[in-house]
Amino acid sequence: MANIEPMLCVAYSQKGCDMTFEELLKWVDVEDQRLKDQFGNYPDEEKRILARTVKLSEELGELCDEVLSFNSMQRQEKLDEHEGDNLSAEFADVLITTLLLAKTMGVDVRTALEKKIDKINTRYEVKI
Repeated sequence: MANIEPMLCVAYSQKGCDMTFEELLKWVDVEDQRLKDQFGNYPDEEKRILARTVKLSEELGELCDEVLSFNSMQRQEKLDEHEGDNLSAEFADVLITTLLLAKTMGVDVRTALEKKIDKINTRYEVKI
């Protein structure tokens, strides 16, 4: 199986060092609980899944808006108002929201990524 640890490190600004993938997943667990505490723990799991899927769509739309601005493919008024520093934050939002949705649906993201990376590496004969 592929070792995803070196491929999936993210800046961990609170510690001033790199966060491991396991630390990211633990942070997602904490964030999941914070969201449940703040917005209520849906007794209906389908509603939580639906809400997180819609939230992912919202975050993806915001990332798409940033990509369009990055490539100057927006109306001039939008480009004039664009701050230009949100692209990395929107990528992070999409990743975090995806991980929260996966947690809600019981997907083992680490295993899923390892299997997918192995499949791609086998298909294209990648040697790491």
